[in-house]
Amino acid sequence: MTISIQKENLSDGSTEYTMTENNIIDTKKYIEFVRETTSPASSDFAALVSRLTELEITHDADVSRLMTAAFGVSAEAGELAEIIKKIFLQGKPYNEENIIHMKKEAGDILWYMSQLCIALDTTFEELMEINYQKLSARYPEGTFSVYKSENRVEGDL
Repeated sequence: MTISIQKENLSDGSTEYTMTENNIIDTKKYIEFVRETTSPASSDFAALVSRLTELEITHDADVSRLMTAAFGVSAEAGELAEIIKKIFLQGKPYNEENIIHMKKEAGDILWYMSQLCIALDTTFEELMEINYQKLSARYPEGTFSVYKSENRVEGDL
């Protein structure tokens, strides 16, 4: 499948993009589409600094710790997933050495989650309670349901 992206400037000053399937992908138009659909804070350093400053000063967000937590959890989860991928799919042994390696990566994730707790002024216990309440509302019978996991009620994050 290939995609073509057509750009149209509307009378109200906005831009509309239409994607259609065809035999040739226009990479230049796709890159233009990506540029124009990227938020200012994602594409302009000054806008990013302004947004982070606004969050820090106006909303009292702990931007540095939130950023550390978000980047760190995702990076460490990727490292853990890499070990598990190699065990499941590439023949890496499931042995004490690799179990310890997975525990070390899980510990790194925990360290970054602690950064998140500090940034959000919360505790692991509060996060567990919030998660318990969320999942208890989703699965009131106390058992997993594929249907309920895929068809959530409004407000169920």
